[in-house]
Amino acid sequence: MSNPTPINLDILTQGGLIVFMEVYLYSQGLYSVMFVSLLFVYMASGYRVARAGSRACVLVLGDIGRSPRMQYHALSLAAEKFDVELVGYGGSKPHEDLLSNERIVLHVMSDPPSFKFVPSLARYFLKVLYQCFQLGWVLFFKMRWPSHILVQNPPAIPTLAVAWFACKVYGSKFMLDMHNYGYTILGLSLGKDHPLVRFGEKFERFFGRRADGHYCVSEAMKADLTDNWQIKRPVTLYDRPAEKFKETSLEDQHELFTRLAVDYPEFRSSSEDSSEQTALTCASSSDGVRKLDDRPALIISSTSWTEDEDFSILLKALDEYEAAKSAGGAGSKLPRLVCAITGKGPQKEHYQQLIKERKFQHIRVCTPWLQAEDYPRLLGSADLGVCLHYSSSGVDLPMKVVDMYGCGLPVCAINYKCINELVKHEETGLIFKDSNELSKQLQELLVNFPAEQEKLQRFRENLKTFQSLRWEESWKRTVKPTLYI
Repeated sequence: MSNPTPINLDILTQGGLIVFMEVYLYSQGLYSVMFVSLLFVYMASGYRVARAGSRACVLVLGDIGRSPRMQYHALSLAAEKFDVELVGYGGSKPHEDLLSNERIVLHVMSDPPSFKFVPSLARYFLKVLYQCFQLGWVLFFKMRWPSHILVQNPPAIPTLAVAWFACKVYGSKFMLDMHNYGYTILGLSLGKDHPLVRFGEKFERFFGRRADGHYCVSEAMKADLTDNWQIKRPVTLYDRPAEKFKETSLEDQHELFTRLAVDYPEFRSSSEDSSEQTALTCASSSDGVRKLDDRPALIISSTSWTEDEDFSILLKALDEYEAAKSAGGAGSKLPRLVCAITGKGPQKEHYQQLIKERKFQHIRVCTPWLQAEDYPRLLGSADLGVCLHYSSSGVDLPMKVVDMYGCGLPVCAINYKCINELVKHEETGLIFKDSNELSKQLQELLVNFPAEQEKLQRFRENLKTFQSLRWEESWKRTVKPTLYI
């Protein structure tokens, strides 16, 4: 990959500014002049390093382990011989490939203090100020100077402003990966007319337009960035599954269920002789591992437990499913269910309490927090996925569905503006509008399970085309050509 010819115009511009500052500060004493001169040398050397090498900063103002798309960016850049410095918060364990890659260095920042002793508005500004200092310290003093800074958006405040300033100092390319809009997410809790939301929109648009490149997750977002943000040539980079998202072998399924059964009784066998049996599988020396003929259907959903996912829809659908199963008749042909809802977030305890209040007889619900390596294994072991992501902007697409599709798992997804870019109704899954429709779809897909799975199997066959294009190839087609434009 060739590097661009060094451009010194920015250095000359900054040099003129420094000379002006020196003249102005001359009366303040020799130390001021020396300080500003050293600052110029520091900045100029930064341009030399940034323009001469392939060194990328991938910036996530969130939990690195829960930011799969940005982890994939880091791995793809490293594969193209970039030295990558990944900046973000801790909390969840990142992918092993990331931790073992010699070209990737992690800068894990500590979470901001809660500032509980001050009013909520002041708390917000204190948090932003704290994050500005955190980012400034890492970008200017802890890491080597990058040729590219790739920023996840949202969150927009203060990330975009700090990253933009760093790019001006370094001469780096300022790249944005647009997952959604920060101001629309803030509007879910504060209301779209709140002053902070209106300020957030202006802030996000102002700095967003100043990026050198934009990647977005859907064609709907691309059109919005072009028409309403006046951004030229945004690139649609659809989320694609990594190689590890695939169907799980029977042996690995049994091993996973056995481990999960230690902490989650929903995966335990009800049989008296359960030493080699889980709720869904059994193992023997003569037959090896097999799925139980009378096993429940395993449904999985994943979430960050935030305002843009209303899990009361799933719970109401399960209520209706339970009622149909208990009524007998046609309902007697429905299987028992194990419903696993993975993830963690602010509303998790609220929904856990709602789950406890239900006295299901035929449905078991658990909310496990899985290690990064176990999440794709569970997806690859499930029978059906459910997605309740309802976009705050209407133009983003849920990564969880991409992961499910990578494992060949059909999905029922809630309807919104652009979900049909990902979920093809009656081809790779079903789209529903409310709990009643979701319940009918569950019954339609699972009747006579596991003996009959005709529709689920047809969806799985249709997903093979989606599975053929993985993240690495998609990234090379879309992102790699734009790195030095």
